[in-house]
Amino acid sequence: MNAVDGSEHYDHYSDEPPPSLLTIVLDTNPLAWARLGDILPLSQAVANLLVFINAHLAFNYANQVAVIASHCNCTRWLYPTPSMEVIHGPRQQHDGDIEMVDVGDATVRSSTSKGRSGKDKPNQTTNDANKYRPFRQVEDDVMSNLRALIDATTSSDSNLNTRSNPTMMAGAMTLALAYINRQMTSYSENNGGTGTLNTAGDMLDPRDANASSNDIGTKGLQSRILVISVSNDVALQYIPIMNCIFAAQRKEP
Repeated sequence: MNAVDGSEHYDHYSDEPPPSLLTIVLDTNPLAWARLGDILPLSQAVANLLVFINAHLAFNYANQVAVIASHCNCTRWLYPTPSMEVIHGPRQQHDGDIEMVDVGDATVRSSTSKGRSGKDKPNQTTNDANKYRPFRQVEDDVMSNLRALIDATTSSDSNLNTRSNPTMMAGAMTLALAYINRQMTSYSENNGGTGTLNTAGDMLDPRDANASSNDIGTKGLQSRILVISVSNDVALQYIPIMNCIFAAQRKEP
């Protein structure tokens, strides 16, 4: 039929790289960073990390990022911020999950903020024309949440009097895997994905169990975890961390 109608037919496919979700687990152990203060202070490390995040977001407009703090006694979201921390009372979805929002969103953050003098000043997130808005959102959220986490840490929480000061790395990795699984599933559903996803984020056609991602050509959300750790290894977290590795491997058929 192609020769009959005389028109040229082309296979429609996109050469654009698939969107990527980068989940960063940042070790925020105060004692461990205090030991590295003369070499690499935490403030400089976070500044370099924000530059890396901006580069990741600049590669593709659809790229996503998430930052989780592995603290000495807990794990906290640095970006995106759970809505329960910025709105009075938790706002749960019908599926029971806590909704994640950007602190830079105008519906969450007011248009003015208090300066050192106590007077209102315009919100830099919405009014700063010298920086790309997604970059400013990530920077503001990470810095404000990290500052609140450090300010809320006491000497008893960080065990400053002991030489062994573990970090909640296993819990942070578990949280990262759960978030990645949710985002990959949501991306698959929103883009007509009835197929399954492998670890590279490729959507597989359920009608062809032997089809590879290269044969199908439909790319899903690619997900990666970057772990930045400065604390010593803890033997008690060996099994939980290995369980995280096994759980990630099970995503690959």
